[in-house]
Amino acid sequence: MHPAFSVIFFTTLSGAGYGLWVWLGLRLALGGVSRADAGPWLAALMLGGVLVSAGLLASLGHLGKPGRAWRALSQWRSSWLSREGVAALATFVPAGVLLLLLGARQLDPAGHGLAHVPGGWLSLTAALLIVGSLATVASTAMIYASLKPIPAWRQALVLPGYLGFALLTGSLLDQTVLAWSGRPAAGGWAALAMAVAMAWLKLAYWRAIDTTPLPVSRGDALGLPARAPSVFERPHTEANYVTREMGFVLARKHGHRLRVLAVALFGAVPVLCLLLAQSAPAATAVGLALATLSALLGVAVERWLFFAQARHVVSLYY
Repeated sequence: MHPAFSVIFFTTLSGAGYGLWVWLGLRLALGGVSRADAGPWLAALMLGGVLVSAGLLASLGHLGKPGRAWRALSQWRSSWLSREGVAALATFVPAGVLLLLLGARQLDPAGHGLAHVPGGWLSLTAALLIVGSLATVASTAMIYASLKPIPAWRQALVLPGYLGFALLTGSLLDQTVLAWSGRPAAGGWAALAMAVAMAWLKLAYWRAIDTTPLPVSRGDALGLPARAPSVFERPHTEANYVTREMGFVLARKHGHRLRVLAVALFGAVPVLCLLLAQSAPAATAVGLALATLSALLGVAVERWLFFAQARHVVSLYY
């Protein structure tokens, strides 16, 4: 499949933003936030909103008529794309409520801004933020995982991969915000474990798509299931939409190099940076920032491969 940079930016940026909201929501819901200073949490919430908004805007670049994007929201009963849009918009509601609550606390250090808000309501709003964020990322993954004509996407590890990368980049962003705000960046070992787990997951995914043959043959595509026909002439004299969008070819040697680069960026480099942050507290903020940047770049490369190495069964005809 032809990699669309707008979709790559969308899934990378919005995934990181929703992942950041998940970790922030967990801290709020579990009472891990200091009620005396809401500054870092407010910054994390706003950063997540910027990333999510930037990703959603980037996704419009892949549409032929972006002005009609709102029409997709009406098909939520049958379309994962529509469910993604509905979940994305719905998640802004608890995010906006938390923005008001944390903003009130930040403007009133004495704590009166949230004095009349029961803790249960704050936890409930945070829980809704978590659910909305995970539902949006899961819906994005299911857009691809539900497509039967593309076996590389119709794979059991696609959904865990999208959720895992969102949580990995979100965790690194969360800790980076805390570190640069002068707060202890707890959770470094969890992020390290997630980086290792995602490297293992992607290696397993690539092995699966490399060793699993297409469910149909060229004979099936031509209506000759009992034969093994060979192609002696292209069906078209020039490129068309199908050959451009669904017949993208990536050389095997380039694919291998990009896979190594992706694992190094989202796996090896963050692990090294996190270990450095644990052993040298003075370098924690810089180390976490480098780990976050590297992970985001690695996820972008992984998403490019996700599209470039996926074969549509229609390519058998061509």
